[in-house]
Amino acid sequence: MNRLKWKKLASKYLIREKWATLRVDACQMPDGTLIDDYYVLEYPNWVNAVALTENNKVILIRQYRHAVEEVILEIPGGCIDPGETPEEAVKRELLEETGFAFEKIEPLTILYANPSTGNNKTFSYLATGGKKIQEQHLDGREEIIVELVSVDTLKRLLKENRIGQALHVSAIFYALPKLLTTQKSP
Repeated sequence: MNRLKWKKLASKYLIREKWATLRVDACQMPDGTLIDDYYVLEYPNWVNAVALTENNKVILIRQYRHAVEEVILEIPGGCIDPGETPEEAVKRELLEETGFAFEKIEPLTILYANPSTGNNKTFSYLATGGKKIQEQHLDGREEIIVELVSVDTLKRLLKENRIGQALHVSAIFYALPKLLTTQKSP
C-alpha cells in the first residue's frame, strides 16, 4: 500500500499552543500532483477504557464538553502525558476521573479520531476488577459525575444513542463481547 502514500515536501506551523497545534504541509501524491496546503491538526495521543467494577458494573462518566456545549455521557479517558505509555495513562486517567483501580487492563483496539485532519491515535482498553480506592482527583477544568450501570443498561444506552462520543462508542462495541462473557461468569 506504500504506492498510495504521499511524500511530504515541507511543513509550516501556523499555531503551536498547548491544546491547539495546526500545521500546513506541502505534499506530492504518487501521480506527481502537488498539494501545497494540506492542513493537519496535531493532538497528543489519547486513551479510554470500558471499565468494569468487581461487581460487574460499567463505569460511565458525565461531563460538560464546551465545543458542543452539551453534557455528554462517556467512558473514562484522556490524553497520554509525555513519557507515559498508553497503559500507564489509562490507569492514571481511570484513577483520577473515577477513583477506581483495576485488577486487569487489556488492550481492545487502536483508533484514529479523524485521520484525514488529525494525527493522533486513541488506545482503547478493557479494565476489569475495579475497586474504589480514592476520591476523584480532577484538574481545574473538569467536573465529572461517575455513574455505575449494568451491562444491559449500557446496551440500552447505546441502542438509544445516548453515548455521544464516537471513539467511546467504538471502544464499547469492541468490549461488548468480552463484557457479555464476563457477565455470564460465576
